[in-house]
This record gives sequence, structure tokens and C-alpha cells, in this order.
Amino acid sequence: MAIRRQAVFLDLDKTIIAKAAMSAFRGPLYQGGLLSRRSLARAFFAQLVYLHFGASAHRLARMRKVLLKLTKGWERARVAAIVEESLAGIVEPIIYAEAMDVIDLHRSEGRIVVIVSASPQEIVTPLSRYLGADESISSQAEVDENERYTGAMAFYAYGPHKAEAIIAFAEENEIDLDESFAYSDSRSDLPMLESVGHPVAVNPDRALLAIAKEREWEILQFVHPVPLRDRVRDRVPFGNSRPAVALSFGAGFLSAGIAAISWWLGLRRHRRHLPAE
Repeated sequence: MAIRRQAVFLDLDKTIIAKAAMSAFRGPLYQGGLLSRRSLARAFFAQLVYLHFGASAHRLARMRKVLLKLTKGWERARVAAIVEESLAGIVEPIIYAEAMDVIDLHRSEGRIVVIVSASPQEIVTPLSRYLGADESISSQAEVDENERYTGAMAFYAYGPHKAEAIIAFAEENEIDLDESFAYSDSRSDLPMLESVGHPVAVNPDRALLAIAKEREWEILQFVHPVPLRDRVRDRVPFGNSRPAVALSFGAGFLSAGIAAISWWLGLRRHRRHLPAE
């Protein structure tokens, strides 16, 4: 009987990178003309709700609805091009060194490396390639006959759907899930973690931490961002990569986002006080 292969499935947001992948690319999408100042503020406000009040199913559904509405009519090729052009400068400052060590370890032991994320395919696929992953599983937006987003989701890689996609991938590629690994930070990924024989909680939220302790799962803390140019350059050629914009990108974008929200709210208040024409 042939020996089945093993794999490692890694969540992206707050497991490999220190922030949500979708929010990290708001700046390039704005600069590329796809986001207006007002829509930038709306997207940032949705992200603030996510960061400060948690990722409940209801809040995530509302945030997803806002983001899908913002993207309606965008050309998929244009989004993919913007992501490719800005990828290195955006992600290098926010990738955990410990996550890269985990990826390198599993690769050295012969496992297939798969990144699994609810973020859009146009972000996850090039990012996975940049990190040297073998495969990726991600959300897919619906497009019309002109390859423009319709504002609907074709597949949402979240919660139980992640686990279903992992199981389907394992069956297609003859992977032994009982001998495979999965890494995630969120209680919402419990089905994903339960689908493998070796679940690992990384930077777990309170609910996942309690479950991991009760079930005696391995618990890891990833805290150190690392510049990946030297580590990745020899692994995957990436001709369009640009130098990292700054290690303080996250803080700078936070300030810019708050300024955008202040502008938006201030404009609304100003309009309310204008006399009727």
C-alpha cells in the first residue's frame, strides 16, 4: 500500500501575518484608483469594528457585505495587478518570523504547505507563492462575463467551509489528514483544526485558547516580524517586488485611516448644518 502524503494547513491573518490581509492592501487599492476617500473610510471603519469588538459571525458578515459592495464593478485583473505590484512592500513588515520557521520546518520534513484564508483569491494566491507555499485555499468573488466583480461571493473560505475545502483537497491529493498539521488563531477555525491529527493554536483568541488547553493542543505565540527578502528571494523569484515601504507602515496607515474617517464624519456634520438651497 502506497504511503499517503502529509500536509500543513496554515491560516493567514494573525497566524502568518500580523494583521488582516484585506486591510493591508487598502492603501495600494486607494492609490490605484479603486477606492475613493469615502469608501476607504468605510472599509477602515469596518476593520476597526473587527479589531476592537472581535470577529463574531454577525460582525464578519456585515464587514463582508460592506467590502463586497465596495468592490462591485472592479476588474479582477486590475486588482490582481495592484496586489502583485505592492505585495513585497506591504507584507514584509508584518510577517511573523516564527511562521516562516514553521513553514521551513514542515517543508524540510516533506509536507505540502497550504495557506488557507477567508481573504480573496487575488491576495492569497500571490502571497502564498511569495511565501513559498505549495498551494492555497481562499475565498472567491463572483465575476460577470467581463471579469468584473458582481458584489457577490462564489465561495467563502470561512468556518466549516475551510474544513470542507481542506478535506476535498486532501482527497484529491491523497493526503493523510490524521498525520497532517493545521495552525490558526481563531475559534472560527475550529473545524479546520479538528480536521487534522495535529492542530496547533497560534496567538489564540480567548475561546480558542480555552479549547486548546482543554484538549491539550500545542499553543504557540508568534510575535516577531521579519524582513523576508533574503529568505524568500532564493526560493521564489518575484520580479515586481519593491523595497518595504517602512517598518512603521501599520501605524502610519492607522493614522491615515483615522484621518480619513474624521474627514468623512466631519463632512457629514458640515453638510447637515448647511442651509437648504
